[in-house]
Amino acid sequence: MQAKENKDEWDQHVESISQTGDGNEARSSDSTSVEDAVQLPPLLHTTERNLILKIDLRVIPYPTILFLLCFLDRTNIGNASIYGLREELHMSDLDYSTALTMFYIPYILFEIPSNILLKKLSPHVWLSICMFGFGVVTLCTGFIKSYAGLLALRFLLGLAEAGMVPGNVYLMGAWYKRSEAQRRFAFFFSSASLAGAFSGLLAAAIGNLSGVRGYAGWRWIFILEGAVSCAIGIIFFFFIADFPEDTKWLTEEEREYVKARLKAEQGSSAFEYSIKPRDILHTFRDPKIFIAGVLHFTATVPSYMGSYFAPVIIRSLGYSEIGTQLHTAPPWLVTFALQLIAAYVSDKLQHRYLVAMFGVLLAIAGYAILLSVHHNVRAQYGALFLAFAGTHLFIPIEVCWFALNLGGHRRRAVGTAWQVSFGNIGGIIASFSFRSKDAPEYRYEFALSIGFCCFSALMCSLYAFACWYQNRRRAAKGWGANVTEAEKADMGDMSPSYRYLL
Repeated sequence: MQAKENKDEWDQHVESISQTGDGNEARSSDSTSVEDAVQLPPLLHTTERNLILKIDLRVIPYPTILFLLCFLDRTNIGNASIYGLREELHMSDLDYSTALTMFYIPYILFEIPSNILLKKLSPHVWLSICMFGFGVVTLCTGFIKSYAGLLALRFLLGLAEAGMVPGNVYLMGAWYKRSEAQRRFAFFFSSASLAGAFSGLLAAAIGNLSGVRGYAGWRWIFILEGAVSCAIGIIFFFFIADFPEDTKWLTEEEREYVKARLKAEQGSSAFEYSIKPRDILHTFRDPKIFIAGVLHFTATVPSYMGSYFAPVIIRSLGYSEIGTQLHTAPPWLVTFALQLIAAYVSDKLQHRYLVAMFGVLLAIAGYAILLSVHHNVRAQYGALFLAFAGTHLFIPIEVCWFALNLGGHRRRAVGTAWQVSFGNIGGIIASFSFRSKDAPEYRYEFALSIGFCCFSALMCSLYAFACWYQNRRRAAKGWGANVTEAEKADMGDMSPSYRYLL
């Protein structure tokens, strides 16, 4: 009863604010929001700090583990190639690149439909299905007999993983305010760095199983990692969080408070509305959608080049098979630490652009050293730390920045899926970038990475300018003083009362 009274009181507050012209952001040109202007429903049985901790413990760990295993199963083909995958299947450089590319065809095409299914079926159902699916495909890859079989399974792997990144980004974005989201997103994306580290360490250990039951070491990599993903996919069905509006592990008081604090900052979530074709078309009327897609595309090329070809680069420095696998771990562990530090700084400053640019500049420095320094193993290996850290520091910031600037379930579901799907076209370019004839210096490959990093800096600046410009225009027009709450819910971040984070 108390929760209902709190909800009614909150709705009256919001309505009074909309009538006076404040909307979900302040009318003035400063950053004051409605949350500052009204009091949130009281928490009688807990505190906000304890509630956020409860959400963190339920929302963050499972997507993070999902993405770690997803990225591990996606990129372990690079480790397998060191143990004889290419030789046993008689693959040329072109064959290997084609196998990598097959993953991206369904991965790019099915991300928007996947997010629509996630909202329809609920996150815990759809994400666990996806995880079990890519686990089965990875396990089956360990038993292939031909190159054609590898192509077919890489296609199915892309189909199974299509919903993982946009789905988890969509889910996490529905729980947190923009002022607290970057650290959570960075922890999620940093699992890719841990996957890069674990991939090498696991491959070094699993490689010793070569010959067991007649299977080569590279086959055991797929079999064991795929089996783990299948098992965890089944377990996580019972633990993955759903959206705040229909979750069962919050009390009624907690649920109303979470919904209210998000509504205060971002406006109505419009959760009750299903996603229709017109919502997809309406989303693409915003030029920032295309800027964000190209931005992610430019970032994924150098990122995937590092992820897929790190073992190849390190092997070219003269290390043995086991030594190569072991030396892939330290750069990824340093990357993991820097991602978390950058996210903490970004949330503290409430700023994304300059922190993202720092990552780009770090990557450019790393790839520039790799391009210009040769016959110095220590310098080249050290440059990998900069290159990996820079690109993988940049990606979670730009993805979180864009996702949390999208208002409402419909625009966030479509926008995040679009950004990730279009951005992963970069994975196709990365797949064909490393050529054996360029070894061991790889001048063309490192120059290409520098070029895309510079392009990332340009698109990042363009997106920041677009957000700043729209904020200025909305401030000049009074932040949508005459727009009703229903209209705001329908428009999401396109509402004249919505303020973009820079």
